[in-house]
Amino acid sequence: MIWLLILVFIVCLLFRFPIAFSLGLSCLVYLIFAGIPLIVMPMKMYSGIDVFVLLSVPGFILAGNLMNQGGLTAKIITFCNHLTGHIRGGLALANIGASMLFAGISGTAISDTASIGSVMIPAMKKEGYDAPFSCAITAASSTVGPIIPPSVPMIIAATLSGLSVGRLFLAGAIPGFLLGFGLMGVTYFIAKRKKYPKHPKSSLKQILLSFKDTFWSLLMTFIILFGIIGGVFTPTEASIIAVVYALIIGAFIYKKLNFKNLQVIVLDSMKTSASLMVLIGFANLFGWILITEQLPQLVSSQILNFSNNKYIVLLLINLLLIFVGTFMETIAALLILFPILLKVALAVQVDPIHFAVIALLNLMIGLTTPPLGVCLFVSSSIGKVSIGKVSKAGLPFLLTSFIVLALVTLIPEISLYLPKLFMD
Repeated sequence: MIWLLILVFIVCLLFRFPIAFSLGLSCLVYLIFAGIPLIVMPMKMYSGIDVFVLLSVPGFILAGNLMNQGGLTAKIITFCNHLTGHIRGGLALANIGASMLFAGISGTAISDTASIGSVMIPAMKKEGYDAPFSCAITAASSTVGPIIPPSVPMIIAATLSGLSVGRLFLAGAIPGFLLGFGLMGVTYFIAKRKKYPKHPKSSLKQILLSFKDTFWSLLMTFIILFGIIGGVFTPTEASIIAVVYALIIGAFIYKKLNFKNLQVIVLDSMKTSASLMVLIGFANLFGWILITEQLPQLVSSQILNFSNNKYIVLLLINLLLIFVGTFMETIAALLILFPILLKVALAVQVDPIHFAVIALLNLMIGLTTPPLGVCLFVSSSIGKVSIGKVSKAGLPFLLTSFIVLALVTLIPEISLYLPKLFMD
C-alpha cells in the first residue's frame, strides 16, 4: 500500500496543493484503503506536535515579525552598507552581510528573502545592478540564515532526533559564516568584472553611530544563543524572552511598534505558526505510515547494500536532499526524511550533529537550485525578472554553496569544533 501513499502525495504536489494538505490527503487515502481506523489520524497528528521544544517555534516566529516590523531590517542594511559601501559592489556585499546578521532573528530562508529582498532588490536595481544579479544574490544569501544560529529548522531537527539544540546551534556557526564569506568573495569578483558602483568610504563616526542604532537588534541574538548554550534557559523559554525583548526594543527604542501594527503582527504570526503545526502534525502521521511499512529500513538497506563507504553514502544522501530541497519546503523535507537518513548516517559512523548540519545545508542549497528553488521564485517575483534569468545569474553562487557543502561534508571538524569546545 506504500505505493498508493507516495502516488497520491506526488499527484497532489504536481497539482500545487500546499505541502501540508498533500501530506494529509495522501495519509487519509492510505488509511481508508488499508482499513485502518481514522481515529489514528488525529492521534498521530497530536503526538507529533505534543513536544515541549516545539513551543519555541511560535515564539521565534513572533519575535522575528516584531523585530522586522520594528525597523530591524532597515537598520541592519544601513549598518552593513556603512561597512562595505566603499567596496566595489558594496550594496551586494551589504545584502549578504544583512542576511548573516538577520539570520539570528528570522531563522528561515524564505522570510529572509522576502524581508531583505523587498528592500535590497529595488535599491540595487536603482543603483545600476543587473536585476537578475540582484535577485540571485538575495536568494543565495538567504540560505545562510537558517545555518547561523538561532535557527527554526535546527530546532525541528533537534526535536526529531533528540539532539541538543545548543550543540546544533554551535555546529552551524562556522559553516554558516563560511558560506556567507564565500558568497561575498564571488560577489566581489563579479562586481569588479561588471564594474558595479561603490560609495565614498563611511567615517568611523558614521559606522559607530550606525552600530549604535543596530546594537539592540544584534544583542537579542547573543542573549538567545548564549542563554541556551550556557543552560540559563531552554529554547522555549528563550523564544518568550525574545518576544518580550523584541516588543520592548520595537516599541520604546526603535518606536516603530504600536497597537495597530501589533494586531497585524500577532495575527500573521498566528497564521504562520498554525500552518507550521499542521504541517508537523501531518508529517508525523506520514512518517508513522512510512515506519509501519518499513520504508526507512528499505531505504537504509538499499543505500548500505550499494556501499558501506562513509563518503559514498554521504554523497548519495547529499544528492537526494538537494533534489528534494528544490521542490519541497525545508521543514517538510526535514520532517519526512531526516529521521530516515539519520539512521543511515549513524550506520556508517557519521556523528549525528555533523549529519544534521549537512542535511540542513543541503536543503538550504535546494531552495536556490533551478528550476524549482523556492527562494528563486520569491526573489524573482520581487525583482520582476524571469526565473530563468535569475537561475542563470545565480550559478556562481550555487557553485560556491556546493564547494562549502563539500568542505562541511568531508571535514567534520568544521561543524564539530565549537560544540566540542564549549559543551564537552
